Amino acid sequence: MAQSPKWIEKLKARWKVKSASQVILILVVFACTGTTIALIKRPIFNVIFPDGDIPTWVKIMYWVLILPIYNVVLLIYGFIFGQFKFFWEFEKRMFRRMIGRK
Repeated sequence: MAQSPKWIEKLKARWKVKSASQVILILVVFACTGTTIALIKRPIFNVIFPDGDIPTWVKIMYWVLILPIYNVVLLIYGFIFGQFKFFWEFEKRMFRRMIGRK
């Protein structure tokens, strides 16, 4: 059996996962989530603002709302790829760090 690359072993240890394939699935989930978030902005804004003139307050609201939307999409992809438990724990750790609770 071939040894996994060093960077995969480091991620396995950091994320406390059991296999290299799980690391790859987690990276795929992050990639799909980022791509989805990047791709949905323009069509949504084109429907709401067909003339292309987007008010500043809408841009600000987009940046405020993108974090919770990203997190929901991350959980959805985590579920689709069978990694929901990892991403649920990931989300809980992230929000604990954001609000300063242990």
